[in-house]
Amino acid sequence: MLRLKELNIVESREVLSALPQGKKMINTINAHSYNTALKDTLFAEALKNCDALIPDGASIVKACKFLKAKSRPIERIAGWDLFILEMERLSKNGGGVCFFMGSTNEVLSLIKERAAKDYPNIIVKTYSPPYKPQFSDEDNKEIISQINQAKPDLLWIGMTAPKQEKWVYENWDKLYISCHVGTIGAVFDFYAGTVKRAPIWWQRHSLEWLYRLLKEPKRMWRRYIIGNTLFLYNILRENRY
Repeated sequence: MLRLKELNIVESREVLSALPQGKKMINTINAHSYNTALKDTLFAEALKNCDALIPDGASIVKACKFLKAKSRPIERIAGWDLFILEMERLSKNGGGVCFFMGSTNEVLSLIKERAAKDYPNIIVKTYSPPYKPQFSDEDNKEIISQINQAKPDLLWIGMTAPKQEKWVYENWDKLYISCHVGTIGAVFDFYAGTVKRAPIWWQRHSLEWLYRLLKEPKRMWRRYIIGNTLFLYNILRENRY
């Protein structure tokens, strides 16, 4: 069973910046993924066994402090923060190949167009997988082949949680790469400009979730209204045992 107080969570951006090069699996955890992992064993394993787990939510930072957890992050580190850190590091180190796997061809085209301006020394390669709940063996072979052939210096996976984390975890040994791999979901849309991220004020006051709820109430109400209440319940329950 997943227990927040026992997880190894990156405690600051400084620590994340010092993550060694090489094949590393980087995931995020927030209230929604914590709730989901409590009832999804494979997802829980992916979070527990990755090389770096970043606290993508003020709720996680506060809960770790409340639980007197083994890891007590001092700040929220969003998937966007990870994305910018890694892209700038690759660019400053001379550039290379960055592979984006996930989303639609339209979004991937917009990503490639923007990255060409922001990071001209980074070659962007992409692959849009079939849109289905579960990939077939043939689908997985093609995705893995596309990634391995590209020989990326940085790999981003964007298929929403928990699908993206579980896919990377299950196929980790088939990926013949030696780079950081980040599961960053909505960041694909943020960077492409197809979804607007919350303004800085909302981010600084830990209200990015509320901004998304107000923008997409029909899609987000269950995740944030019910989900946040469930998160509080689950944290209180963990604290009792």
